[in-house]
Amino acid sequence: MAETKVKHPSVEERKSKGKKYRDKAPVSGHTGWKTASDRPDPVALLEEQNRTREQDLVPVRHGRMLVSPFTFYRGAAKIMAADLKDTPRAGLRVQLCGDAHLSNFGVFASPERTLLFDLNDFDETLPGPFEYDVKRMAASFTIAARNNGYTKEDTRDVTLGAVRSYREAMAEFAQMRTLDIWYARLSEEQLMETLNLAVATQKGKALKKAVEGIEKTAKANVAKAHTRDSLQALSKLGELVDGKYRIVSQPPIVIPARELGESFGMSAAEVEEAVRDQLRSYRATLPDDRRRLLERFEVIDVARKVVGVGSVGTRAFIALLQGRDQQDPLFLQVKEATRSVLEDHLPKSKFKQPGERVVQGQRMMQAASDIFLGWTKGVQDNRYLYWRQLRDMKGSAVVEGMKPLGMNFYADACGWTLARAHARSGDPIAIASYLGKSDKFDRSITDFSERYADQNEKDYQAFADAVRSGRLEAVEGL
Repeated sequence: MAETKVKHPSVEERKSKGKKYRDKAPVSGHTGWKTASDRPDPVALLEEQNRTREQDLVPVRHGRMLVSPFTFYRGAAKIMAADLKDTPRAGLRVQLCGDAHLSNFGVFASPERTLLFDLNDFDETLPGPFEYDVKRMAASFTIAARNNGYTKEDTRDVTLGAVRSYREAMAEFAQMRTLDIWYARLSEEQLMETLNLAVATQKGKALKKAVEGIEKTAKANVAKAHTRDSLQALSKLGELVDGKYRIVSQPPIVIPARELGESFGMSAAEVEEAVRDQLRSYRATLPDDRRRLLERFEVIDVARKVVGVGSVGTRAFIALLQGRDQQDPLFLQVKEATRSVLEDHLPKSKFKQPGERVVQGQRMMQAASDIFLGWTKGVQDNRYLYWRQLRDMKGSAVVEGMKPLGMNFYADACGWTLARAHARSGDPIAIASYLGKSDKFDRSITDFSERYADQNEKDYQAFADAVRSGRLEAVEGL
């Protein structure tokens, strides 16, 4: 096999490349966005996605999206992917998250047991134009701020802050050595130091009190994340029956395998054997040391478990494993991986297995990834899965409860994090050169976000009308 020749342009050549792309796609060219004349029906796009999903869960997905324009946006990545295909692109490619809205950032434990703040959802990951992720993130802040009742000024400030943080962070990465970028991360200690500094530098009593409130909330969320492990999951999801643990039945959100057989046309024994076959295949995708570690655990029980908003209806399971004894549990999450919504409009993934696409994209973008990330082909044709720990000190911010000041802090962290993820796979020097030092890009993306938020509200209304008319079925409150 012929080796691919890797080019190594100089720093000046990379800067020149970024500046050159300003002619192709001016940084101010993202203003004035409007829908394409041939824009597909957004409800039809959701119906298209629903065809391959678990039909009994599709109404649950609709019910979660129906809560607000913000929850609708979280589940509408396919709609936005169709809209982004016609937007300006400089031609600077990175590994995209593909669904970089603000609720897909959070904290989790590194292999060294340090809490990190990072992106945490990669179902749609794919190489593509860096602008796609920036727009998905920025628009989510505009939509979330409106949903929280912020003023127009506060909403604009939050969105501008997220994009500015991305641009300024990319400028910092452009000055860093290659390995320093790879090792860069936003730890629990760094987050707390930033908040402590913010408290110390506030002069007004009211503002100081507000920042202290943000710090208190952040500390509480971090402390809660430290408790979220497999033992805690066992107390919530497990029950002791005849001296053995098993997963509690909580339909339709959690349905153990012992109750699932008929749904998949398999007996309980066949389901159990399929799970064990899947586990063996999954172990083979892990590095040797992780595989040997996992072999110390045995499968105790498996269940289907509904997760998230956008993922509802795709197949998702949890597996309860046991190590040395009943107080040594390990919960794994098994999620279905489908084609990325971006593959409708961008070059298809080089990975034939969608589960591998997700895992490799996550490893590329995250500062540190779950030691048990792996993938398998499902039992049935055209079904693909990826595996990870269910709870490993994972935590996320309650976006709906954020005040403007708190969301500004959060926007700064998300912008920095997205820039770091892009700098790992893309060319930070070229991207920073393209973005420039002024706020033209920030204002341009903010204008796009405001216009897209307007369209998202129209799409949400069309979705709600489809539910009311009976075109779509929705089950709320789950």
